[in-house]
Amino acid sequence: MVWYGMVGCHRQVRCLSAEDVVMASGFCEDCSRLLKEFLVYLRKVCREFEQKIRDFFRELSQCTCFRITPEGSVLRRRRTQELPSLHLLHDDDSQLLNQECLHALNRLASSENTDLQTTAAMYYLHVSHHLTSPLPDAFMEPVMALLLSTDLDVQKTISLSLVNLLVKNNVCKELVIEMGMLVPILELFQSGDATAQCHSCACITMLASSEPDSEAIMVDGIMPLLALAKSYEPQVQQNATWALLHLTQSDWSTRILCQAGAIPVLVLLLQSSNSEVQFYSCTALCNIAAVREHHPKLLSIGDHFLLKSLLTLMSSSVQKNSSQACRCLQTLSKNVLIQEQLMELDCVLPLKALLKNSSPVWTESAITLLSALSAHTPNNDVLVTEGLLDEIGQLLHYETSFIITHSCKIITNLCSSSMGQQAVMESLCLSRLLRALLSPSLSDETLLHVTSCLRHLMTSDPLKSNLSVTITSEQVSRLVKLSGQIQNPQLSYNSAAIISQLEMTEEIIQLLRSHYILMLEYLLVFLKKKDVKLQQLGIITVFNLKKDGDFSSLLAGSELEAQLWKVHAQTEETRQMLQMIKPLSPSAVNP
Repeated sequence: MVWYGMVGCHRQVRCLSAEDVVMASGFCEDCSRLLKEFLVYLRKVCREFEQKIRDFFRELSQCTCFRITPEGSVLRRRRTQELPSLHLLHDDDSQLLNQECLHALNRLASSENTDLQTTAAMYYLHVSHHLTSPLPDAFMEPVMALLLSTDLDVQKTISLSLVNLLVKNNVCKELVIEMGMLVPILELFQSGDATAQCHSCACITMLASSEPDSEAIMVDGIMPLLALAKSYEPQVQQNATWALLHLTQSDWSTRILCQAGAIPVLVLLLQSSNSEVQFYSCTALCNIAAVREHHPKLLSIGDHFLLKSLLTLMSSSVQKNSSQACRCLQTLSKNVLIQEQLMELDCVLPLKALLKNSSPVWTESAITLLSALSAHTPNNDVLVTEGLLDEIGQLLHYETSFIITHSCKIITNLCSSSMGQQAVMESLCLSRLLRALLSPSLSDETLLHVTSCLRHLMTSDPLKSNLSVTITSEQVSRLVKLSGQIQNPQLSYNSAAIISQLEMTEEIIQLLRSHYILMLEYLLVFLKKKDVKLQQLGIITVFNLKKDGDFSSLLAGSELEAQLWKVHAQTEETRQMLQMIKPLSPSAVNP
């Protein structure tokens, strides 16, 4: 990644090797040998000539003539421009950054001649594009001198070079701070030049991404950053907002930002015409909202301005902005007061619209927020009335793990009331959940959510009757198979619990009869477990299945029946032992 600003860069030149020339020809062996020898000799001569040119200009530039006459100034500028031109022929970092280059760069950077400073800055720009290894610390001294230049173009070029080096981790961020570069970088904020401000903001952003550096930046940089975030120049505003976003990545700097008045600025930027500014400000607010102590300041802006702006952004045609607005609202929704305000602002309607969108990003963001809203019981009647369960039933058609997981949470939360239970029966939720049992693409973790939701629905008599009527032979087979997966205890328990609650109608009995042998096996495992919950589930299931005479016949004399008697004996023995103990008074149990 390289930061491209408004300053150009040189092209690299690659020389063909002797082998390249020979390989590309059809010469005989003798001619090829002669050509190789010639090219080797030519390359040697060129290197010697290059060195002579360097020595010539080095000696020539030391004369005072080049410092006191206009002609000398021109010649010296030409001499210094030869240095980067020659080095552009090399790809090797050692050729770009040797002691000779360092000596020349120090002289150029410390010169009062703007043209010489420009040459050094351009050389650093080339280095920033092509360097593949860390920049030696000694080469940072000319950078500092160039940042302090009185020429704005020099400052723009070197600040762009520094951005590139920071992006590629070619310089140590702590060293930049220790050398005092932050001061001239921050002064570029006040330059009034959009390009300089962009480069300055980018530097600040990269430095702020390192937490130890944030403190130094916060001391002097916050107010200029906030001022630039309100700039009418789009690129300046975008880079300033980007820098503010990076400062919200630590609790300490986030707290300082909020104290400095960043929240109203970031909220206002949600309505920017620049989609990137919207995204950066929304992400920054999401980071701030993750810390509950900042919620009062977030809500202090009058007339629910923040929530209204986020709801508007949620309907944006820019996918990442809409999704990020949903995430921000989801983070805020952990606050009950904010949930109430969201419901007052009729947030359900735009969220339902996003559920119908064909893009998974929009759908997943919306259903995540709705899942959080449904977890707060006072919201449930409104969510049911708004027809959310109808939308969830339609959505389950996609059978993706993310959609199914959050759909199960919403259905479980909303069916806690009779109105919700009725809405579940009138929707496609129940049939789609049963169909999800048969999906070969779902993981055990997702199936755990499905079976947990169905088990919860079975606690309602109307839903139990509805499920017992709609369940198919394939779905019963799947539940029996999952009940036998002892390696996944909770999934096994959920599946067996659903079966235990089925109404033993003639239709259900017919569906279960072919599975009695397998059921005897997993019920025996349940009864042998020391877990009382599993033992009780096994007993309840046996009691329910004994309503069918065929099952009673299989049970008679089986190992399962013997285990039932063992459990009975153990339970009776425990009961008798408990009778020997005088019951403790409530005050003794709960002092």
